[in-house]
Amino acid sequence: MPGDRDLVESVRAALAAAGDAERARAQQAYMKSEMRYRGIGAPELRKVLRPLLALYRPASREEWAATVRTLWDEAGYREERYAALAVARHRLAREWLDPGSLDLWRHLVVTGAWWDLVDEIAAHLVAPTLRAHRQEVTPVLRAWMTDDHLWLRRTAVLSQLGAKAETDVVLLRDTIEHNLEDRSFWLRKAIGWALRDYARTDPDWVRAEVARLGDRLSGLSRREALKHL
Repeated sequence: MPGDRDLVESVRAALAAAGDAERARAQQAYMKSEMRYRGIGAPELRKVLRPLLALYRPASREEWAATVRTLWDEAGYREERYAALAVARHRLAREWLDPGSLDLWRHLVVTGAWWDLVDEIAAHLVAPTLRAHRQEVTPVLRAWMTDDHLWLRRTAVLSQLGAKAETDVVLLRDTIEHNLEDRSFWLRKAIGWALRDYARTDPDWVRAEVARLGDRLSGLSRREALKHL
């Protein structure tokens, strides 16, 4: 199924019309992106997409997923991938943030493989899927946290952002423990971010966890974790 081609073409045309070539070059350089940019900032992008998404009525789960994949996989500009994530988060698709979409989320993470895309997927697609379907999704996140793919592991670490009192601290601890030895900036930053986020709910737990991990926790992770404590 090719998805909603009218929406795909409307999005592409709207992004092309709103583009700024000079800004696009600066964005591409800043993000170290091989994919080109149209040169549209986040507030303007939301403004461009809002009327198009307001009219969008996914005919089925399959059509919605295909539309996301088409915008994502055929993207010639990075904003088209941002648009794909906006379609994935569409208000009429909330019921599909369930275990049946995990293969789609995995595809987006593996093929996106950079922080601007992966963090959006982790926080706004994977995280709510986990919260709503913890029993079915937790085993998948446990597999991701030890996967060879760096960005799947980062997603697992960040998968409970915003969970607050619903945070599964055993899962949080395990995702961190399994990635402590990774020297990647992206994993160390994610570990600190996940701890800092949960510190808003249970600062004593985070302090104790940082103390327990001791020198195994990188300086970057420690600073991030304790940033607001």
